[in-house]
Amino acid sequence: MNEVGILCNHIMKWNPDVVITEKGVSDLAQHFLLKKDISVIRRIRKTDNNRIARVSGATIVNRPEEIQESDIGKECGLFEVSKIGDEYYSYFIECKKPKACTILLRGGSKDVLNEIERNLHDALAVAKNIICTPKLIPGGGSIEMELSHRINERAKTVEGLE
Repeated sequence: MNEVGILCNHIMKWNPDVVITEKGVSDLAQHFLLKKDISVIRRIRKTDNNRIARVSGATIVNRPEEIQESDIGKECGLFEVSKIGDEYYSYFIECKKPKACTILLRGGSKDVLNEIERNLHDALAVAKNIICTPKLIPGGGSIEMELSHRINERAKTVEGLE
């Protein structure tokens, strides 16, 4: 058996549903894995790979012959691929203890999309601050609004000002 087949056998003995790699995968390796109903996601970013490892409970392994039982991620219930617009997206859903997520943003133009991303980033920062430090400091004209309200209430009680 050739070297690619040996590497695939190291992977296939653990009977995974999905194999994810930051590098490419040869056509021959994809053929061997597909025969065992193993999907392959290739050429993903390191940050995405780390996120998938967290959400699935997997450990990133550099060499197939070093895989151990504890490295196999078993925390996700379902893997699916969906097409949105012209792009295909892979989802790991129904996870037992999800520790990561992806938020997909779409917009009419780059400028709109950049603005949506900035707004989302601000909203996530606010949500994090509320969860981590549940205190509220008034701002955004709230002092002026309160003063206006109190002056109006006080004005109702003053008589004879003409």
